[in-house]
Amino acid sequence: MNAQQPVPVTGRPGSVLHGVIALDGPSGTGKSTVSRSLAQRLGAGYLDTGAMYRAATLAVLRAGLAPDSPEAARLAAAADVRVGTDPGAPTVRLGEEDVAAEIRGAQVTGAVSAISAHPEVRDRLVVQQRGIIDGAGTGIVVEGRDIGTVVVPVAGLKIYLTASEEVRAARRDGQDRAAGRGADLAATLLAVQRRDTLDSGRAVSPLRPASDAVVVDTSELDVAAVLDRVIALAERRGLLAGQPDPSR
Repeated sequence: MNAQQPVPVTGRPGSVLHGVIALDGPSGTGKSTVSRSLAQRLGAGYLDTGAMYRAATLAVLRAGLAPDSPEAARLAAAADVRVGTDPGAPTVRLGEEDVAAEIRGAQVTGAVSAISAHPEVRDRLVVQQRGIIDGAGTGIVVEGRDIGTVVVPVAGLKIYLTASEEVRAARRDGQDRAAGRGADLAATLLAVQRRDTLDSGRAVSPLRPASDAVVVDTSELDVAAVLDRVIALAERRGLLAGQPDPSR
């Protein structure tokens, strides 16, 4: 399962999303692929909240600050993070600078959990995320680690994607190799385990499924199978409506 590029999906033609679908889970579960593809299929907006924390982390690293320092927290909370919600071409910027590629590097990946643990950073970005969601129009698919529990606890459908550590590490390793970044499967597995521990153990907004989330294990599922299940759930929840006739 490629964790970055959306894929063509099939489903009921003409369906559009009305409301919010929240997709949470650790790295390597396919959140980005599923979220972007789902948003495209359902004519909805798309928000990658993790990219926002990564952009704030990049600002800290560029300043040469220790990610767990109070100075880093203040800088990250004040960073001018801008994201676009077009699932076909999502954008991530620091000010006017496109940082979509740079935030996926090893340095940012290794430091983002520490930045995400600062309460003032989460407070600032959650406010920004809610503003983006409120302004999205009829529907939006939002991915992250605390969407169903903190950012949009009233989301019409909450999905928590999971997979075994080994499967997630292999996916991340393949993703890094495809992007031309150095990759080592054993090291990647250790990094996945470390990130899981940090994200699930932090005091503020720990990684965990919402009490009413549907847990989907993607270890042995391809993207199309996950999408089919999520779309079926959204339809049962009454979140899908027919596409308006453009000729009217």
